[in-house]
Amino acid sequence: MDKIEITRSLTQAEINAFARLSGDCNPIHLDVEFAAQTRFGRTIAHGVFLQSILQGMCDQLRPGARHITQSLSFTAPTYADEEMRFSAEVTETDTLYCEVHRVDDGTVACQMEIQVDAS
Repeated sequence: MDKIEITRSLTQAEINAFARLSGDCNPIHLDVEFAAQTRFGRTIAHGVFLQSILQGMCDQLRPGARHITQSLSFTAPTYADEEMRFSAEVTETDTLYCEVHRVDDGTVACQMEIQVDAS
């Protein structure tokens, strides 16, 4: 298996649960009224929530591999209840590339590259 893709929405309930688990209770993630007054206009998922989903996908592609380096960027918000496509693929033996983008318009919200030691 060299590539995994899933399509899913992160619900407000899941974002709230992630906030409780992580301790990151910034109102941009939790408070609909507050978020409506920001540049985003509505609540957004935690970036690390996206990263953790991608990480799980990478672990399926390279089980037990030790991470050497990781680069991660958040290029657009991921809104609660918006359909997103998560993908992870092996681009070289020890390199995995991951991306999260909006299904409706293709906007990339998150990119991650991981170098692993699979030995």
